[in-house]
Amino acid sequence: MSKQLDMTPPPDLSQKTGTGPVRTRLPVWRPALPPCNHACPAGENIQAWLALAEAGRFEAAWQILIEENPLPAVHGRVCYHPCESACNRAQVDDAVSIHAIERFLGDEALARGWQPAAPAPASGKKVLIIGAGPSGLSCAWHLNRLGHQVEIREAGPLAGGMLRFGIPAYRLPREVLDREVARIVAAGVTLTLNHKVEDVLRERDQGGFDAVFMAIGAHLAKRVDIPAREAGKILDAVSFLEQASLAEEQGLPPPKLGRRVAIYGGGNTAMDAARTARRLGVEEAMIIYRRDRDHMPAHAFEADEAEEEGIKINWLRTIRQLDNTNIEVEVMTLDEHGKPVPTGQFETLEADSLILALGQEVDLSVLESIPGVRVNKEGVVQVGENLMTDVPGLFAGGDMVPSERTVTIATGHGKKAARHMDAWLRGRLYHKPLSYPLVGPEQLQLWFQTHAPASSQPVKPPSARDDFGEIIGGLDETAARYEAARCYSCGNCFECDGCYGSCPEQAIAKLGPGLGYQVDAERCTGCGACHDQCPCHAIELRQPEESQ
Repeated sequence: MSKQLDMTPPPDLSQKTGTGPVRTRLPVWRPALPPCNHACPAGENIQAWLALAEAGRFEAAWQILIEENPLPAVHGRVCYHPCESACNRAQVDDAVSIHAIERFLGDEALARGWQPAAPAPASGKKVLIIGAGPSGLSCAWHLNRLGHQVEIREAGPLAGGMLRFGIPAYRLPREVLDREVARIVAAGVTLTLNHKVEDVLRERDQGGFDAVFMAIGAHLAKRVDIPAREAGKILDAVSFLEQASLAEEQGLPPPKLGRRVAIYGGGNTAMDAARTARRLGVEEAMIIYRRDRDHMPAHAFEADEAEEEGIKINWLRTIRQLDNTNIEVEVMTLDEHGKPVPTGQFETLEADSLILALGQEVDLSVLESIPGVRVNKEGVVQVGENLMTDVPGLFAGGDMVPSERTVTIATGHGKKAARHMDAWLRGRLYHKPLSYPLVGPEQLQLWFQTHAPASSQPVKPPSARDDFGEIIGGLDETAARYEAARCYSCGNCFECDGCYGSCPEQAIAKLGPGLGYQVDAERCTGCGACHDQCPCHAIELRQPEESQ
């Protein structure tokens, strides 16, 4: 059993408390902003649905979750959970496994057939969305919830965008993606596949749409000039992953790579390409990257998992020239700024094919028919704070606008665009609600410190990862409730009765479950005991006139 350390702070007798015949302060229970909510790019009210999950009210938790994010089973698998990096609990033992609980709720909804609440009354407005990736799906969901008629037009044969064609099935099973997309369609969104929009304004006018949201993903691979005496087979990672996904789903022939394949790049796409190649049967897959592990754009766990599966990563190497199956690489070193510098030392690697994973760009050819839309020097669309372009009623988000390219950021863009579009369609302006103060770990006043490590999810051993079956399992109900109970409820009262029990004047009354507390101003002396005993910093001491 771990030792429990009493963390209740002793009274500071050097400070004036304010007690006496004239009361100078009163306790006020007020909401605050937990760091998980603050860090979530999709703007989820994480703490709220965690509290419901802890109580076993899973469907209610899911309903709160999909108010902000329509794809919880997807995000519970593929989001890189910046919420957990911000979690105050990480200062004590482990961050709360928020993504695992989100996945549990998403999977429970699919298994039990939970249905979302009815949308708002019909507004009579129509919106066209171009692209069925995470940003387009999110925007469609939120606009539909707000009462608008929405149609998504997607150039590809299946919905999902990079969720389907950029993330392998061993991380995101296609059945999960398909069923969450189907829920969006069942809610009233029209999805038109195999329809590439060439002229946005013409389709807007012909379809009678009142507004348009462009959510075209970054599907074009960046190119690099590599001298070649005689080039072997060269592919780009985006096209390769798309072909592999279609081969898995539709029984098409997979890409032919030969016995050995090299992947050039150090991002998550490079890791996915190498691991996919192994599953397609290549004997050897290796990654070539010009920096070291500390400076790679891929998440550390992606590189760890790749190496577990037998992928060799050649750090500090850059390709100089190709000669059929021979790849000449130069050894690099890093300067004081982390920039790779050539050393003049060369090595030769052998591979039957080379996959380039050097980043993606958005196909902006659709903008040629839209006068007035600006493209910045980074090659993305310039939009305002409301995500609207210089053309009234034409909005853009996701990979098309300046931002970090992740699934969750794209999903957040879709929600943000929907709220601004809704206001624009109604002749109003959308104003984001004022944020509450952020609660950091130094503001928590934990009564005692316990060691309650995070729940681990079952992981398929590397030796068994020879197909596209999902490699990471989910939590069961018991583990999900335990994990949710690890939340500190930072900044928001969870009715622990610490204030009620510590008040020496019995000035605090309990109003009942879910209703919080009330202070009797005639009895309260302003001693601050309630504030000092509140573990989650849900109480502020204010001047009597400020507490009204």
